[in-house]
Amino acid sequence: MSQQFNHQTYLSPFTWRYGSTEMRHIWSEAHKRRLWRQLWIALAEAQREVGLVNQAQVDDLRAHIDEIDVDRAHQIEAEIFHDLMAEVKTFAEQCPIGGGIIHLGATSMDIEDNADALRLRESVDLLLTKLTALLSEVAAQIERWAATPIIGFTHLQPAEPTTLGYRLAQYGFDLLTDLTELRHVRAGIRGKGFKGAVGTSASYEELLAPAPNASPAEPTWSAAQLEARIMTAIDLEPFPVATQTYPRKQDWLVLNALAGLAGSLYKFAFDLRLLQAPSLGEWGEPFGRRQVGSSAMPFKRNPINAENIDSLARFVATLPRVAWDNAAHSLLERTLDDSANRREIFPAAFLATDEIVRRATRLIRDLRIDEAAMARNLDKFGTFAATERVMMTAAKLGADRQEMHEIIREHSMAAWADLAAGRPNSLPARLTADERLTIYLSQEEIVQLLDAGHYVGDAPKRAKSLAKQIKETITS
Repeated sequence: MSQQFNHQTYLSPFTWRYGSTEMRHIWSEAHKRRLWRQLWIALAEAQREVGLVNQAQVDDLRAHIDEIDVDRAHQIEAEIFHDLMAEVKTFAEQCPIGGGIIHLGATSMDIEDNADALRLRESVDLLLTKLTALLSEVAAQIERWAATPIIGFTHLQPAEPTTLGYRLAQYGFDLLTDLTELRHVRAGIRGKGFKGAVGTSASYEELLAPAPNASPAEPTWSAAQLEARIMTAIDLEPFPVATQTYPRKQDWLVLNALAGLAGSLYKFAFDLRLLQAPSLGEWGEPFGRRQVGSSAMPFKRNPINAENIDSLARFVATLPRVAWDNAAHSLLERTLDDSANRREIFPAAFLATDEIVRRATRLIRDLRIDEAAMARNLDKFGTFAATERVMMTAAKLGADRQEMHEIIREHSMAAWADLAAGRPNSLPARLTADERLTIYLSQEEIVQLLDAGHYVGDAPKRAKSLAKQIKETITS
């Protein structure tokens, strides 16, 4: 029965809307089945070396590796209710010489789990390439804005100044952590190997056992040697122990790493949404000349890409829990209650994360920075933060720190009330007129100390140092 999928049937948004063509290929049905065939050929080649099959049979399998016929496999599956055996039969129909030796000694998960491990590795490699490109853009922006002062916010309230580059460095550091974790996870990806129905390799030991009339001098292989030969051929290290499946904790570790990356970009995107609000107006998404912001309000410039990142990231964050359940509930030598959801959680997680990284790269690269708005906010709120400089300088000159704190607090509250009422910031005038302060500091000194643009500590130096670290890491 041929299956046709188009826009008259349900399609996942990941089928066409989110994620890259390259990532969709990795998780395509055709690519999966070609990997299955690659594994069957590697198994047959190893069995040829030990004398279980002949070269003509292996050559026949190799000649038909690319003849993927999903429609025929689905026809067979509709009758036998087993997708891998349907592919075995489809492959065997195409191979008149070698068809009879496909899957010899193997169980389904010897094929499926190794193929999944290969796809996990391919997907992580693709993401690592894209994350490296994103980090390169982040490092460039950190360097560009390392010394540009802005007002900082804690508790969503104006706080002390920082620099734009130092704020960007926080995202850079998180992404650097994600890069390290993804590299670590990628290095640890293993296949099940070829260990049979419950991981004991009994079927392979039986196949490799000498025939009753074999010559004593006839060489024999162990099941472990056979496995090693196959896994070397596909360039995948096997787990040393497994049940019918590889340890499902591997899936959880991979999805955790993706969720971590999604979380880092969620924070960046959320901050961008806050800073694009007209009340602050410091950042903005790139906006196309013909882009529509709202169907009802033509003036709107909504942060749709940042919102999309946050939406997809929330989804990715839910998926490690599914993988956790799969690992925790893999009872005894295995259960099949992970099979259906694993068909979805891997492609969805990787395609969503792929899309998140793609959009974030564009946002970082083309981020709209309104320097006038940053200066305006710093001027509006910075004097309040810079009062700490006044307090500390006065204390160094002999003033009572607690008394200075109370004086400045009183003036700050009054000046804040002026701002809230729409009046100009009265704080500089209030402080320079208070004789309790001017006995320690001149009016000119107080005004100079209230210039928050110079109250950023070593933020520029730290930002540039992180940018350098990012560049060194992504090229290592």
